Amino acid sequence: MELVYWHWIVLGILLMLAEIFVGSFFIFWFGAAAVVVGLCLIIAPGIGDSTQLIIWTVLSFGFAVAWFRFLKPLSKDVTKAGLSRETLLGEIGQVLSAPNGDKRGMVRFPAPLLGSDEWLIMSQDTLNIGDRVRVKDVSGNSLIVERV
Repeated sequence: MELVYWHWIVLGILLMLAEIFVGSFFIFWFGAAAVVVGLCLIIAPGIGDSTQLIIWTVLSFGFAVAWFRFLKPLSKDVTKAGLSRETLLGEIGQVLSAPNGDKRGMVRFPAPLLGSDEWLIMSQDTLNIGDRVRVKDVSGNSLIVERV
């Protein structure tokens, strides 16, 4: 049986659709390579079967290597979303309003932390407006701070 362009394109689309069920984002590149071989056959229909298989193998390998080497590292999540405690510990801010008894104070950080630059604070230290404080712990939506 002679392989024609539409065989490769259908195989490629089926492999790319199979990726929906596998979820590894690896089979996709075999499918993309098959579609490229099908497009090459549209341009040059005289390519032999063995050459088509070699082109598909080389393209599959090349796409997979490019994915793992260049593209996948760009998609790594380097945010600390979900790790609020680790993100906030050690950060230094300036007191806007001092905590007093049961009333919580307010601190402002030079850059937003977890989407906000102002946070409610509690402290065992006596704080004044303008003091610099360091976050030592997180308690619910408030920060426990100490004077720097």
